Amino acid sequence: MKIMSLKPDHDGTIAALDTSSAELIYSYEAEKDSFPRYSTITPATVLEAAGRLDDIPDVMAVGGWLTGFGADAVGYYGVAKGSELVGQKTIFGRKVRFYSSTHERSHIWGSYGMSPFPAGMPCYALTWEGLCGDFYEIDERLQIVHSGKVMANPGHKYAFLYALADPKFTLPKAPMRNEDPGKVMALSAYGQTGSPDRDEQELIDFLLPRDMYPLNKEDLRNSPYYNIGVTHQKFTNLARRVSDAIFDSFHAFAKKNLTKGYPLLISGGCGLNCEWNRRWIETKLFSDVFIPPCTNDTGSAIGTAVDAMRHFTGNAKIKWNVYSGQPFTLDEIDRTGLEVYPLDYGQVASALLADKVIGWVQGNCEIGPRALGNRSILAAPFSKATHERLNRIKNREGFRPIAPVCLEEDVGLHFDLARPSPYMLLFQKVLDNRLEAVTHVDGTARAQTVSRQQNPHLFELLTSFKAKSGVGVLCNTSLNFSGTGFINRASDLLRYARATGLDGFVINDAFYLLKEAPLTASSGQKKAA
Repeated sequence: MKIMSLKPDHDGTIAALDTSSAELIYSYEAEKDSFPRYSTITPATVLEAAGRLDDIPDVMAVGGWLTGFGADAVGYYGVAKGSELVGQKTIFGRKVRFYSSTHERSHIWGSYGMSPFPAGMPCYALTWEGLCGDFYEIDERLQIVHSGKVMANPGHKYAFLYALADPKFTLPKAPMRNEDPGKVMALSAYGQTGSPDRDEQELIDFLLPRDMYPLNKEDLRNSPYYNIGVTHQKFTNLARRVSDAIFDSFHAFAKKNLTKGYPLLISGGCGLNCEWNRRWIETKLFSDVFIPPCTNDTGSAIGTAVDAMRHFTGNAKIKWNVYSGQPFTLDEIDRTGLEVYPLDYGQVASALLADKVIGWVQGNCEIGPRALGNRSILAAPFSKATHERLNRIKNREGFRPIAPVCLEEDVGLHFDLARPSPYMLLFQKVLDNRLEAVTHVDGTARAQTVSRQQNPHLFELLTSFKAKSGVGVLCNTSLNFSGTGFINRASDLLRYARATGLDGFVINDAFYLLKEAPLTASSGQKKAA
């Protein structure tokens, strides 16, 4: 049985499962291939996804949303009776089964289905995102029990901080910008330690208990944080205090109510908060903690597909690979000004050690929002100048950190959490003072670890770089135009390289160097032609 699942609205995604092998066939995100970030499902995505199946799927599944998705789809909330809909549809003259369940359920079943814990093992699940802030228990019979709502709209409250302080956010009442939570996470690291002062506590007491959505910026026109500027020390202090207060609310509930020691599944956009993920591990309330790489809404289509498979087959565990996105398109490119070599890991490592910044493309793209070595920009990790250059290339604010990628076997040499982190979802303290380009202002980094089995190409490059530099670590940031999803075709990659000043790029087994980028460049800056 083949299941095709669609996630409506932002982070639009189409996923397909084969229930006979319980395997994820693909998960295609609408933003990938340089479409705008957080895109809804596009005709291009639909055609590409449909072309990968050899027949009409046996089940069409649609995730629920705030307004539903047509008259037959369910809504956003709910895990009990009435939170799923089963029926039949006719597609191109063929009758197929139809399944829809709530957006809330898509997060739970996505994290459950992708988790490494065996079928039948009870788990706790935390879904915290823009609108949901709830704990659940999943028993050995795959029954979901709602353990309790901790907070309404935690993700939007977190994002609202940035809008409150940002003079560029001029709408008094509007949904938060999807990119703002990541900026708050970066800025909270600049906050000073300590207990909330009077202004901070007043804002916390106003914000956290409110159920209203969306929040109205004008309600806080008299606040000292209104349009204060996002890099102001008073605001970064606030960001740190509110971040702590949100986590502490969920931690207090878990400590009181989740006492059986089950593993914890984390899903929803707040699962991208690497500090909170690290703190969940440190609580030691759970036997283990799992966060999927597509913990935000990019994993929602997978979750609805898993839910449909559970309904029709009784199985809710899948086999999957993080590189299950779209394949790269090798269209024609103008090779003027390019030197092309067969891929030699030692040559690329030497270029990186000479302060070259290299685009890196291998196979299918990653699922989820983090570049994990198949659609990455790579650089040596040793210089603050490299950090600054990468943020210029990315057209990002200077306060944004650059993440490292590290050989899994060496993670304990460079970072304080000697635990695999293949999906770049945990903060670690940096132990190696040589890694200036990837060390954030508070001494942390969100490292991705790589093993040979996980990503053999990136593993080989890191091994070659270590042989030349003594360090199996590189800068790793996503390969994308500003405001769009990952680059996924050769012509776009070349245009991006020329526009932003990349020194070269790798596509599968070929290494392209721009001729105006001499191999002797140093100091993190590209020399003039």
